[in-house]
Amino acid sequence: MRRTHATLSLVLCSTMVLACGPAHGPSPAEAAPQTPTAAAVTPMLAATPVAAATPAAAATPAAGAPPYSVDPAKSWLGFTAKQSGGDVDARFDKFSAQIFFADANLATSRFDVQVTTQSVNSQDSDRDTVLRDKDLFDSAKYPTAHFVTSAFTRKAAGQYEATGKLTIRDVTREIRLPFTFQGAQEGGKPVAWLKGGVTVNRLDYGVGQGDWKDTSVVGNEVRVRFELRLLPK
Repeated sequence: MRRTHATLSLVLCSTMVLACGPAHGPSPAEAAPQTPTAAAVTPMLAATPVAAATPAAAATPAAGAPPYSVDPAKSWLGFTAKQSGGDVDARFDKFSAQIFFADANLATSRFDVQVTTQSVNSQDSDRDTVLRDKDLFDSAKYPTAHFVTSAFTRKAAGQYEATGKLTIRDVTREIRLPFTFQGAQEGGKPVAWLKGGVTVNRLDYGVGQGDWKDTSVVGNEVRVRFELRLLPK
């Protein structure tokens, strides 16, 4: 178990939110994700290849809030956990997101994100095997993590907070997710950037059974982060 502790970086998910495949770039107010090596944690996300997004399930568009598709080549979702006092970063290579959003119509806006826990990628195969095992994500039994919003609050221009339900290992808890949403023109075409993050406690969702309930090596708090490039449908 000592060897397993030494190779593990913990998370979460999705989790959460939200969408498609990994890309490269920092979340708002946070540095770009880092890559662990055999000796130490080193920058990671910027060096990892982009994976294809999993297809999003069909959804009924929210009346009034326009739908967006996620650009998988320029989007990413990952997390940072504490291991022996240092940061360890990982990402999910497969996740889908249904995004309906309008500043003028928050009542009909909606995020619905599903993350494939088996796709966790920390750039360390031994650690990833442990993360997928029954004491952590238990990906065989709980293949997806899910986040769906129930309400939005405008905090300032371009700044919002989403209230929603996060489900991991069949445990559902309400969270508040701060994020930014900004429209832009790129190559003469409209796009939008959705960026944010939230800290959750992994043990609240059962991610840590047996020896992994001990937080002395791998911390309880996990920072979930994302940056999505959105295209109007």
